[in-house]
Amino acid sequence: MRRSTLLIIALLCLAALPAAAQGILPGSLAGWMDGGIPPAVDFPERSQAPVLTEYGFVTFDAHRFTRGADSLEAAVYKLKDPSGAYGLYSFLRTPDMARANFTEHSSMSSERALVLTGNLVLDIRGKNLAKSEPEVKSLVAAIQPKAHGGPLPTLWQYLPQKDMIERTDRYILGPRTLDQLFPAGVGDSLGFSSGAEAELAHYRLGGRDATLLIADFPTQQIAAQKLADLQKKFNVNGSNPSAGSPALYASRSVTLIAIVSGASTQAEANHLLSQVQSGTELTWDEPTFQFKEPTIEAMIVGTIIGAGMICMFALVAGVSFGGLRLIVKRLWPGKVFDRNSHLQVLQLGLNSKPINSDDFYGYSAPPTGGKQVDKNLPDRVALRIFR
Repeated sequence: MRRSTLLIIALLCLAALPAAAQGILPGSLAGWMDGGIPPAVDFPERSQAPVLTEYGFVTFDAHRFTRGADSLEAAVYKLKDPSGAYGLYSFLRTPDMARANFTEHSSMSSERALVLTGNLVLDIRGKNLAKSEPEVKSLVAAIQPKAHGGPLPTLWQYLPQKDMIERTDRYILGPRTLDQLFPAGVGDSLGFSSGAEAELAHYRLGGRDATLLIADFPTQQIAAQKLADLQKKFNVNGSNPSAGSPALYASRSVTLIAIVSGASTQAEANHLLSQVQSGTELTWDEPTFQFKEPTIEAMIVGTIIGAGMICMFALVAGVSFGGLRLIVKRLWPGKVFDRNSHLQVLQLGLNSKPINSDDFYGYSAPPTGGKQVDKNLPDRVALRIFR
């Protein structure tokens, strides 16, 4: 009895395992043999565990496929949401990986390919990947049904494009990731716990490499406070030369804070800082999603037709109700409409004709022995109510 109970519990636990733990990558690839699971040290799952945690790492799956002397090592990272997956994709991508056409966000070099689809990041490694593009597309098609879509970050749109080194932009969601990519060590002071998100890229300024960091905060008050805290702790705009940190140059635009590291002068840094602007833009002709605004002529014609349809409906409804009421009154007079026992009538005695209570609906004589009502009232009585 005890063994059977344990067996049932084990089966229930196995059934409760999430689908992600049962494997995301396919177990086979057309024309390729399954070479098992590659060593995890070949991928940044262990060495970059803090980075993966900040991006919302959920699970990891890897397979090796072989065909003769050729081999492909594929790994897929599942993140909590597409924003974290986009950040990990930008973190893993290197400048030598040119844009590919597997998905909207995909890149490939001679020995490595990265593909972002929903909340999944596919990492493929092998020699001469250009000849293995069909296999890469097959792997992408196999994992796409298991990906969850959603909006991607748009902070990269505030990065200036002039003088930017291609494919050096990174989306950052945590201090440890930022400290690996930004040289000043401001990670813990930027306020990721307050809902901040960051984006950085490398630029060529005066023949030197400079890094521009953009941080976005929920409100402009939080952004102003964070900038003030950075000026106290670091040498920002010459505010604290004794801080022992490299010179940083920063500015704030509404909820955005832009910080430049690697610039030699304030004027050189302002070349980048002046291009980072945030604000509300009101436009009349802003495009809408999958909707084309009709012309003014079509709107006028539609208004006339709509008003005519409403009038026609009111006319048909009124005639229908009136006709139904007449038919019911003809078939069942005094039983459905105009029942005497359910009506009370107000009559004004303003003319010379006396009020006749017998003309009122619902009038009944008072009980025997009660006070008699004078039915011939004088015309000076302005208003009487009889029941």
